[in-house]
Amino acid sequence: MIGKLKDLNTSSQFDFNLKKALWYIIPIMLLVILVSILGYNYYSLFTWQNVKSGINFNFVIFFFIGIFAQLVDGTLGMGYGATSTSCLLAMGVPPAISSTAVHVSEMFTTGASAIAHHKFGNINKKLTKSLIIPGVLGSILGAYLLSDVINGDAIKPFIAMYMICLATIIIIKALRKNIIKKKAKRLGILATFGGFMDAIGGGGWGPIVTSTLLGSGRHAKYTIGSVNAAEFAVSFASGATFLLFGGIVGWQIIIALILGGILAAPIAAILVNKIKRKPMMIAVGILIIILSTKTLYKFL
Repeated sequence: MIGKLKDLNTSSQFDFNLKKALWYIIPIMLLVILVSILGYNYYSLFTWQNVKSGINFNFVIFFFIGIFAQLVDGTLGMGYGATSTSCLLAMGVPPAISSTAVHVSEMFTTGASAIAHHKFGNINKKLTKSLIIPGVLGSILGAYLLSDVINGDAIKPFIAMYMICLATIIIIKALRKNIIKKKAKRLGILATFGGFMDAIGGGGWGPIVTSTLLGSGRHAKYTIGSVNAAEFAVSFASGATFLLFGGIVGWQIIIALILGGILAAPIAAILVNKIKRKPMMIAVGILIIILSTKTLYKFL
């Protein structure tokens, strides 16, 4: 009898350890497969001459954009896409290239962020699972429309206006004092809409999904960690769609954002419970409005 109990405990412990390990194994395996495929198909882009000419002052700027955007996203649970896209558009990067760069880089940064949040116990697995599938479907549709149907240059001012709306949402959420706790309904619809707008606009998963869930009174730590974990699947789906229909464009931006984001991800996971959210949300919102207004001004 005692032997059976020991076997049962050993089996349960093995299952627990396996499930825990999958949170690390799955993102890493998917990223390794992606890098292998991209390396095989686009190795000609990465000649020594191309790499040497691509590592320039702009590369350094993109690198710091990646660090800043990931610090914002990892601590607030929102803002990577909005922050990085606003910065890229303000630098004159076309919408299709900026959105592709942001979402391909997010494959890696959100993977690192998901692992970091899991390590620090910031994830509600039930919430994460509820967001993944509808979020993925919405992101695939948005990425397809932007990369193969919609003229990116034509919608650039509209994306800038969308970014201003996202920034306004972030600021309003920061200024709200009393939050009445209520159960968030229709998580599937919320995730689908968030994934679609995130792909087509270059950002929005966090401001739409995280802010809605936090607005319903959910615990900030678990909401931010769970939405960040689900964002890996959403970003992977949209990034893969962009690559499928548009190929690799702006590899300097992609690599710089990836390196900056991966560097900042574990730092952000540690800061999530230590930093004052409201002042940072207001500051980020104002920054996005300024950058997006600058982009709009070019079309006047």
